[in-house]
Amino acid sequence: MGLGTAINVVAVLVGGGIGTLVGARLPEGMRSTAMAAIGIVTLLVGVSNFLEFDNPLVPLVSVVLGLAVGEILGIEAGLKRFGDYLEKRFSKGESPVSRAFVTTSLLFCVGPLTVIGSFEDGLTGNYELLALKSALDFIASLTFASVLGWGVLLSAGTVLLVQGSLTIAAGFVEPIITEAMVLAATATGGVLIFGLGLMLLDLKEVRVANMLPALVFAPLLVAASPLWPL
Repeated sequence: MGLGTAINVVAVLVGGGIGTLVGARLPEGMRSTAMAAIGIVTLLVGVSNFLEFDNPLVPLVSVVLGLAVGEILGIEAGLKRFGDYLEKRFSKGESPVSRAFVTTSLLFCVGPLTVIGSFEDGLTGNYELLALKSALDFIASLTFASVLGWGVLLSAGTVLLVQGSLTIAAGFVEPIITEAMVLAATATGGVLIFGLGLMLLDLKEVRVANMLPALVFAPLLVAASPLWPL
């Protein structure tokens, strides 16, 4: 149990490390084009995840409620302060650490493979899904780090915290978690990922981190669905 998360953390660190070394040698035009390509793919991933659930009202209500809680807690501001502190402490302003950390942390931890893979690892010790996710995250971290710099490496800590917590909690929540609840969380995560894509393309500044509580509201709304009038 937990081996899948360990593999994922190593994949992000190795991919991010290689990307950081390679990125410094890429011309600015190539990095700009790569960022545009990443943004487009991120949008498509968000749409794909959103379509996993057949009731768009659940993601909508979840995002609104989650955003309200996130704004009150100041999640986005807190993460950015942490990233900015590390940037001033270690990079002397040479790398957009805050943006890299927030963006990749959300991208690596908001998705169906994160939840389902961590639960499978925690319940049965089967880490195949997390191994697949690790391969995808390796490529993503390499690509992001080549454009955004070493701040991507910090997301390995987020992966360890989130997936590790889900793996440990799997045994406690397994009796109450249903497939519909997971799909609702996946669709809601798709909204957040789509917001990341808009940011990467510089189309719209979206405080995606403040929407994170929506991932908790989505399964709760599904659990309460018998009370809904629809």
